[in-house]
Amino acid sequence: MNPLIKKIKSLGKTELNNKIKNRLKEFECFKNKNTKQWFSELCFCILTANSKARSALKIQNELGVKGFCEFCSDDVKKCIYKYRHRFYNNKTRYIIKARKHLDIKTKIQKLVKEKGELEAREWLVKNIKGLGYKEASHFLRNVGYKNLAILDRHILNLMSENGYIKEKPKALTKKSYLGTEKILKKISDNLKISMAELDLYMWYMKTGEVLK
Repeated sequence: MNPLIKKIKSLGKTELNNKIKNRLKEFECFKNKNTKQWFSELCFCILTANSKARSALKIQNELGVKGFCEFCSDDVKKCIYKYRHRFYNNKTRYIIKARKHLDIKTKIQKLVKEKGELEAREWLVKNIKGLGYKEASHFLRNVGYKNLAILDRHILNLMSENGYIKEKPKALTKKSYLGTEKILKKISDNLKISMAELDLYMWYMKTGEVLK
């Protein structure tokens, strides 16, 4: 048995299992939230690109739904800069530009219902500046969908360390992202858990935290 699978099975027998199950329930409940709450989560995922999730969470908590949806560009930028978050100019611009998609809940729910998560992710990558495959997958997971891989550095490092990939790639093309995602899908199938649950276990193994 691969050490990664052995470790996750072991963690699944601890209190961590309940913590992760509760977090997944929170994600599932997001499907019923309103358009502006979905937009706030989208902005959080824009902020996480090439940056730390914890500082992105602090920014989201301070700006709130109202800030992401209504504050002027300068006020959004000041908040991002306050937490020394990387690429604050670009992140501010992406958030302001994304406001034209404030009806994103309807669009994404329709896509997921009619064509599934993969098509929804493609739409996000194509239409939301600042989102790549990782961030689009992250957003969909955080609003309740469970079958996409969030290939951040922690996940890729674990895959490399456990022999699932030769080395951590410097950059992920669409082809390599989807290929690596298939490997994670086999791991989740082996463990009989969703990709969303697998991500939380793997992220915890690298960070000691269960965030979002």
